[in-house]
Amino acid sequence: MDKPVLVVMAAGMGSRYGGLKQIDPVDAQGHIIMDFSVFDAVRAGFEKVVFIIKRENEKDFREAIGDRLSAFIDVEYVFQELTNLPEGYSVPEGRVKPWGTGHAVLSCFDSIQGPLVVINADDYYGKNAFQMAYDFLTETKDSDDCYHFMMVGYQLKNTLTENGHVARGVCVTDENGMLSTIHERTHIEKRGEGAAYTEDGGETWTDISVDSTVSMNMWGFSPAILKELKDRFPAFLDKNLESNPLKCEYFLPFVVDELLAEKKADVKVLKSMDKWYGVTYKEDKPMVVAAIRSLKDTGLYPEKLLG
Repeated sequence: MDKPVLVVMAAGMGSRYGGLKQIDPVDAQGHIIMDFSVFDAVRAGFEKVVFIIKRENEKDFREAIGDRLSAFIDVEYVFQELTNLPEGYSVPEGRVKPWGTGHAVLSCFDSIQGPLVVINADDYYGKNAFQMAYDFLTETKDSDDCYHFMMVGYQLKNTLTENGHVARGVCVTDENGMLSTIHERTHIEKRGEGAAYTEDGGETWTDISVDSTVSMNMWGFSPAILKELKDRFPAFLDKNLESNPLKCEYFLPFVVDELLAEKKADVKVLKSMDKWYGVTYKEDKPMVVAAIRSLKDTGLYPEKLLG
């Protein structure tokens, strides 16, 4: 069986940070959040990482990130490009927006033959998440009639910011911890010791338990997901190109949801008690820097990673 591969969705990094050379470090050694993810992945057992990037960012990405990490893990690059479409389809005139996370992972179709873990480039997931994911994918195989996937779930209270709202996928699970569905909540705010979300621009608010399990886009898949993403992409384009040609997106969770509904897959939700860290707002950075310092002080990370 092929070893699990780490897949990092990094195609949006340049635009979010004003260029890859402007990525802010989160400690005195110059590490960025992604370095901690790769460090945690390596000590969990991962030996290869595939970075999904924009082709025009390749040189800068190699210089800022990839070349440094390649001394410690096998590094490969794939490109998410608008023109990567099925035969017979073309990019709508005026389209500049990427096709979404499902399309990003589909970019790996020719590079991965075994199981894979997919993460965001700029989220801190914690040591336990990578170990749980690696163990699941090395111990679990698809059955004849069902794919067996996994997702790392976090408590909502561990993923909120004091500085604004966040978007989270709120998970519904059965009594066995299997995912039933995900409700996408695009505007959740912390309210004292609680939280609430709005779906109408703030006119009305609905309380949500801070103990709710939410997705931070850390998924584990058998290689079957790549075939499913490829096979389902034309139907997505047929349905959406006419009505929303410039902004429709092929989201990874939507494909997972389809497979769940068709009973072609199940998803085990592996719960992490770790706190998520990310710089959603510039005001978040001091908190992230302090958290990384604390994690080093407790011995979870060395001062210099992967060195």
